Amino acid sequence: MNLRSLLCCAVLALTPLLQAEPWTLARALEVAQENSPDLLVARARLAGSEALVEQAQAAWLPQLSLSGRYTQTNSPMMAFGSILNQRAFDFSLDFNHPGRIDNLNVTGTVAYNLYSGGRATAGRTAARAGAMAADQDLRSVRLQLGAGVVRAYLGIRKAREAVTAVAAGVAAYEAAVANARLRHAAGQMLKSDLLALEVQLAQTRESLLSARHGARLADQAFFYILGLPAGEETVELAKDDPSLAALTEPATGDYAQRPEIMGLEHRLRAAEAAVEAARGARRPTVNAFASYQYDRGWQLNRHGDSWMAGAAVDLNVFDGGQTSGRIHEAQANVTQLKEMLRQATLGISLEANQARLAHASAVERLQVTVDAVAQAEESARLSRARFEQGALLTAELIATESRLVETRMRRVVAEADERIALVDLRRAVGLAPLNP
Repeated sequence: MNLRSLLCCAVLALTPLLQAEPWTLARALEVAQENSPDLLVARARLAGSEALVEQAQAAWLPQLSLSGRYTQTNSPMMAFGSILNQRAFDFSLDFNHPGRIDNLNVTGTVAYNLYSGGRATAGRTAARAGAMAADQDLRSVRLQLGAGVVRAYLGIRKAREAVTAVAAGVAAYEAAVANARLRHAAGQMLKSDLLALEVQLAQTRESLLSARHGARLADQAFFYILGLPAGEETVELAKDDPSLAALTEPATGDYAQRPEIMGLEHRLRAAEAAVEAARGARRPTVNAFASYQYDRGWQLNRHGDSWMAGAAVDLNVFDGGQTSGRIHEAQANVTQLKEMLRQATLGISLEANQARLAHASAVERLQVTVDAVAQAEESARLSRARFEQGALLTAELIATESRLVETRMRRVVAEADERIALVDLRRAVGLAPLNP
């Protein structure tokens, strides 16, 4: 069984335990941080970027290699070299027909780069910048995931409050229909008015079924965003969730710490380092090296060892324009990233302003809906009393009850939208949903 299968089995085993405890927003965010596939992918990318840094660091360490081989040959040239390395030279040998010569060769080599034209330093700079950019990508995924968890969590509350609001409407219509039937039986109401109420009751019951279906879908979406397998279980939310109150408005509107901006800044530094690495191809490369080898032959029963040390200088005089092309390509990437950074800064500035205005609008809309519900509830109470006394038409009662259901729905939506708008505002300025 591979690692992925083990993780899936562990998630399946832990799912009932996770569902046993009522969900708070803080707990949902914590579980999502551990199980979200998007976050795990971002972490893997960060690990890959850090591995590139390790590779770049190798330029400052010596390179050691060992090699060994055993050969047999009757080739005059190869045989003569083996004879010399074994210290077995003899003037009596026939160089044209040396016979079968065997040789065991073991060689150890140490090499160290003294100067690479700045390419090693530029490569390390680029790798470090790439790792920091990947870290900002991970942070960006965390912020997006946090906002998604809040939307899914509040989506459940919104859907269930909608069910409650529509169920209240069904109960009101059922009471009205019961009263209307008594009045119709007593000859105080027309059959058409009773049928109108019954039709409205049926339509409201249909709306209740749709609302309940939406609530079940909200549960499934919640499990999905958390990275958990979706089942038929109903998500149990904590009645009094202090995490919702912990969603506070950011103290500042500064968006300079947005991970998207910081990630592009690191990528720009990596691109500038790539320009220096490309230019380094025009400079010489200086390497120092030393090697030791041992040769042994059983045909001649001789052996010998030798060593070699020195330095090598390589300079690319002309490569047909490849280096110039790489430099121009790297410079074009720098220009491109500068414009991408400028565009991202402008876009995030707009996003932050829009999020701030959207939150202010959501707060105002919430207050309006709270007042509207209070007025609709009082109007419905008076209308029901008048209807029971026969002083209100059926159409007027239906309109009043419909307005009450509608205003309650708007308030539920407004409450959730205000919290969601606040999370979007926090994300727009680079803050997590909840303060650490």
